[in-house]
Amino acid sequence: MGKSSGVTSLYFVEEGQRKSPSLEDLPLEHVAGDKYIHEQLLGLKFRISPHAFFQVNTQAAEVLYTAIGEWAQLSPESTLLDICCGTGTIGISLAKKVKKVIGIELCQEAVQDAKVNAQINELNNIEFHCGKAEDIVPSLINVLAPQNLITIVDPPRAGLHSKVILAIRRAEHLKKLIYVSCNPRAAMNNFVDLCRAPSNRVKGASFRPVKALAVDLFPQTRHCELLILFERVDCANGSCAGATPDAAHVTTAGPDCECSDGTSPPTAPSRADPAPNGGEST
Repeated sequence: MGKSSGVTSLYFVEEGQRKSPSLEDLPLEHVAGDKYIHEQLLGLKFRISPHAFFQVNTQAAEVLYTAIGEWAQLSPESTLLDICCGTGTIGISLAKKVKKVIGIELCQEAVQDAKVNAQINELNNIEFHCGKAEDIVPSLINVLAPQNLITIVDPPRAGLHSKVILAIRRAEHLKKLIYVSCNPRAAMNNFVDLCRAPSNRVKGASFRPVKALAVDLFPQTRHCELLILFERVDCANGSCAGATPDAAHVTTAGPDCECSDGTSPPTAPSRADPAPNGGEST
């Protein structure tokens, strides 16, 4: 009966039944309709499980993912490392432009969806790893050292675990990083660790932000998704070329600044409380 209202899938959740902070531990009872939502994005098809993350504004997500593809400057020899890949949307949308895509995601349901989505779209150059990003990335990024590696991260609002950021800093073969943030304030420590000078804790040449773009995925709210392109600073011969970004290219606003209307800068939408371990949440 719900089909006349556009309802295709119905689950029942009893309030207060979550057994842990993980959304996957929230018991769901399938009541009626399909067990999955099916969505189309950039001409591709996606299956989405109840616990898996998928951008709710598909048309704006297409704008976001198109910008990522343009900024990444991918080639047929590139390997794309998609950290916190959810149902595989970013990697799958770019798979035909690269040699290989490797996705990392904590949510088991999302990984299962991602594998199915790769099959649905007839892509065979993608692999997905299920687990915490901080457990997988440090060793995996070293294995990928000989390859033309580009990394995209789309973490939950708490940002990436510091172990992931430190592994990215140490991997000096990685020259370009695209960071998708749903809460820039919460991710500020990630940004600082990417760009700070090398130290005993933070090894490897620093990154610098060279482009930023806000995408309004949530109309009529103050929330925006922030896209930042980081590039590795060249510190060959002890000279860090471009360590100070040109103000014409990068404009930053401090955490205490105000907008032109006197309000504070917008904060990003609240995804369900995630553990800061690199997995995405709904």
